[in-house]
Amino acid sequence: MAQKPSIPKGTRDFTPAEMARRNYIFDTIRDVFRLYGFRQIETPAMENLSTLMGKYGEEGDKLLFKILNSGDFLRGVDPALLDDADQRGRLAAQLCEKGLRYDLTVPFARFVVMRRNDLQMPFKRYQIQPVWRADRPQKGRYREFYQCDADVVGSDSLLNEVELLKMIDDVFTRLGVRIAIKLNNRKVLAGIAEIIGRPDKLIDITVAIDKIDKIGLDNVKAELVERGIEADAVERLVPVLMIDGTIEERLEKLAKVLADSPTGLKGVEELRTVVGSTLARGLKAELDLDVSLARGLNYYTGTIIEVKALDVAIGSISGGGRYDNLTGVFGMPGLSGVGVSFGADRIYDVLNTLDLYPPHILESTRVLFVNFGDAEAAAAARVVDSLRAAGVSAELYPEAAKMKKQMKYADDLSIPYVAIIGETEAAAGTVTLKNMATGEQQSLTVAQTIEALKG
Repeated sequence: MAQKPSIPKGTRDFTPAEMARRNYIFDTIRDVFRLYGFRQIETPAMENLSTLMGKYGEEGDKLLFKILNSGDFLRGVDPALLDDADQRGRLAAQLCEKGLRYDLTVPFARFVVMRRNDLQMPFKRYQIQPVWRADRPQKGRYREFYQCDADVVGSDSLLNEVELLKMIDDVFTRLGVRIAIKLNNRKVLAGIAEIIGRPDKLIDITVAIDKIDKIGLDNVKAELVERGIEADAVERLVPVLMIDGTIEERLEKLAKVLADSPTGLKGVEELRTVVGSTLARGLKAELDLDVSLARGLNYYTGTIIEVKALDVAIGSISGGGRYDNLTGVFGMPGLSGVGVSFGADRIYDVLNTLDLYPPHILESTRVLFVNFGDAEAAAAARVVDSLRAAGVSAELYPEAAKMKKQMKYADDLSIPYVAIIGETEAAAGTVTLKNMATGEQQSLTVAQTIEALKG
């Protein structure tokens, strides 16, 4: 019995229609990246495991797809490791020297360090490639998915943050998605921990307050107490979380609350600069301050950015922030950068839900020429060549099948025009062009056909 074909769990095939939609998203993002001066790089699907291990924490290390060494992979392996469940990690390290990349950031850091003498700083790069995670597949979570990253490294200027916010705005304006951009700053979060007297509990505080939208203030307070923060310190935190007003008013109130924390005030000042400069240049998106925003806290050192779609209930569709030590793990400390990542799969879901794709994107062939036999097909082929040379996608049906079958082919593939060159047209050097949507037919010269189809 023949084996039933299948694909690994957590992976997907994409049909031509799905690829047309995905490419519309990628092409839109790519066009905007280029407009802002970002240059594309690519890194290999697999990296040395030594490059990847230890960069994503213990949980992240478990989610790395490891590649078995080729050839005699057991050569040189300590036999004792084969029977010892506690030594499986060491065994994997001996059996596998390479792994599939988990994200685009660590390969980018490795790329920068390897080429540090050749790169012009600041270096602005973008990367659109798949990544792999050995995660448990579930709805919306895949083992293979695309990331679209843009980063500027080698510059401390907050103008970079402003440029990235403008770039995010441009991408989603082009895609027709209404968004809210939420901002925070790691220094503000550190300042909050300082003023309530628990700077040592920064991670615990931010993990808890990050859930305020989901579980509410009272549950956040209870969780903070569970995490070992005194009740009076928790009460000092509440006014920070309840700050309201316009974004400028909230920054003013935040500065007063953080008056005794130089670190916190520095964060407020950075936010003021980024917000003021961005609004001065104009923004279609909503810009918001969210002091509970703490994504990537172990990683970000300054501005934190998160983007939400306003018309679809879905997680963040883009995000990023400022980091101070991208390349430190590879022995090149002190290289500051700021970057954003676009969640292509979530953006795809948003555009599908709101049906925001332009009508023409599913169109691959503009016109199909009907095949009436060898002589007519030869005449049609010459016109097809002329159309393609003029940049119009055209195809000739390969067999002289029944007219009904050829028209159904055009209909099924949503080809907007059908061209007919029979004996009469071949003799006259004309083309009968049929609009499949209206049924209208015209007799045109080849030059007129080209003009009609280019329009």
